[in-house]
Amino acid sequence: MGFKCGIVGLPNVGKSTLFNALTETAAAQAANYPFCTIEPNIGNVAVPDARLEKLAAIASSKKIIATQLAFVDIAGLVRGASKGEGLGNQFLGNIREVDAIVHVLRCFEDDDIQHVENKVDPVADAETVETELLLSDLESLEKRVPAFAKKAAQGDKEAKIAASVLGQALELLREGKPARLTEPKDEEEARVLRTAQLLTSKPVLYVCNVDEGSAANGNAFSEKVFAKAAAEGAQAVVVSAAIESELVTMEMADRLEFLEEMGLHETGLARVIRAGYELLHLITFFTVGPQEARAWTVHTGATAPEAAGEIHSDFQKGFIRAETIAYDDYVALGGEARAREAGKLRAEGKAYVVHDGDVMHFLHS
Repeated sequence: MGFKCGIVGLPNVGKSTLFNALTETAAAQAANYPFCTIEPNIGNVAVPDARLEKLAAIASSKKIIATQLAFVDIAGLVRGASKGEGLGNQFLGNIREVDAIVHVLRCFEDDDIQHVENKVDPVADAETVETELLLSDLESLEKRVPAFAKKAAQGDKEAKIAASVLGQALELLREGKPARLTEPKDEEEARVLRTAQLLTSKPVLYVCNVDEGSAANGNAFSEKVFAKAAAEGAQAVVVSAAIESELVTMEMADRLEFLEEMGLHETGLARVIRAGYELLHLITFFTVGPQEARAWTVHTGATAPEAAGEIHSDFQKGFIRAETIAYDDYVALGGEARAREAGKLRAEGKAYVVHDGDVMHFLHS
């Protein structure tokens, strides 16, 4: 399944540079002027997972297929976007189509790169974008909630649910708080909130784009962003887009040496993916055999039939059972045959909740 993250931020904060580095392409034009990104560029990235390589080695798999993560590079936003300023309407429309927001914030000084507000203040930048998203949601709900309330008064059950949960979201927005703080009382309300496609209901990952010297430990700018994220229950990571741009031009051995020299243990991509997985409550399961070893992504709490459905909808419809081995058992015992002999292969039914790292084989009618 993977997930789709929209890279957003003010102009000239490093969005397109980061996108190019993360996707190892030059698909997005990175230039020092606002709105160099007009149409949203989409890059699919293989999610690195050392476990997949190890499973493939044990099973002597001919192919290795990682799960995919999609990044969408979205045009820079300016103050007044909710009223159509700049490329506001297009920007807001593109955000509605993603699962999460990767909010890139400039956390470096550079006189050669123009800042749209003429100062470096990542927290203020974040608030500028958030305000525009909030105003857009507020305008939307102030029109919709009264209409739902009117229908609810006439006995419409669906409208009653919508009026309740969206009314709660509207109150939060009026207080200057994002709709993601809304607390649906049941799955029906949660479904209505999801389908409302509110911009501020999407989870946010703050990416602090720092200078090369601050890539390992961050700086005073990124510290403020982390404090903001902690207060909101959001996620934040430090990345140097400049370093990531250099890494994509290197061979793998040279990358590892370069990272070590910079005091880094992994790429910015790995940090963003891990934070993104945590943000969206995603886990990975595997299918392993002589032909291929493959990683799949599901939401935390997914059942075995739902996991089967990620492979093919017919697998979910005709689900019988899932033969399941925990990753650690598969590796420790050297594969499926010995895991079966040791009693570590389990036959799980429809109610089984998938665990991160499960190695699964589905039986279906």
